Amino acid sequence: QLVETGGGFVQPGDSLRLSCVASERTFITYDMGWFRRAPGKERELIAIIDRNGESTYYPDYTTGRFTISRDNAKNTVYLQMNNLAPEDTAVYFCAAGTLLIKPWYRNERGVDRWGQGTQVTVSS
Repeated sequence: QLVETGGGFVQPGDSLRLSCVASERTFITYDMGWFRRAPGKERELIAIIDRNGESTYYPDYTTGRFTISRDNAKNTVYLQMNNLAPEDTAVYFCAAGTLLIKPWYRNERGVDRWGQGTQVTVSS
């Protein structure tokens, strides 16, 4: 089970950190990722981190404002989001996959487990 926290209502330019705690002891065997679904849009990938925390992947459209990290001792993965804009408004999902960091699996097909999502709203 994956449980996200940290979402909320923020103003443009603010920062926010999302957390996702995994209940499984096998957390270390999973690559972890964050996706989001904006209103009226398809769910899209934001970031991936491999199981050891040594390799990360960000799609080009994330523009360097997001940072993924993990603490395997706490079974937790984080998403630091800076300089948020209204277009970042979305439901953010934590995801786990054993192959998620692999190039062909850097999308929904690489996800074995999903969190329930946490809402982030950016508005003035």
